[in-house]
Amino acid sequence: MRRLAAVLLMFALGGCGADDVPAPEAIASPPSSAHVPHQGVRLACGQTNVGLPAMPEGMTRAGSFGRLGSLTRPLEAKGVIWRREDEQMYVGVVCGARTAEEFVTLVARSSLTTYRGMPALRWNTRTGVRNFMWLQRPGTAVYIAATPGLAAQIRHVAAGVALDQAP
Repeated sequence: MRRLAAVLLMFALGGCGADDVPAPEAIASPPSSAHVPHQGVRLACGQTNVGLPAMPEGMTRAGSFGRLGSLTRPLEAKGVIWRREDEQMYVGVVCGARTAEEFVTLVARSSLTTYRGMPALRWNTRTGVRNFMWLQRPGTAVYIAATPGLAAQIRHVAAGVALDQAP
């Protein structure tokens, strides 16, 4: 119950314009395919299409988000929120960082690492959400985050991300 309260508080503060809450914020629009489990998602940054994998067993689509409060500057973000009981997972793309130098400055108090040979950032929010983002290609970063009960799934979801082939 504490986790649910923390997540609800995070969204409430985000809606009030609190810039210091570094977590994704849900868009006011209702999910287009609520309660549709095991469906992959495709998102785009410009001409780059990113295929996000189907979610693990028991997850249902719970909405979407359009911005990340953790970013040091406003960039376009697009993503989907998935839920299992009181736990949530966020998967999406962040558009705009073209170079590794730009990318590594996007989140204050993050840890720099690499993923698939590309720069990657890890950070935790004050509400316990664990975040992971890597620069998939210039202009396109992949973002995955989860509440503590689903944090172990971040690695599984990241492994299933692929760029769509151009027609």
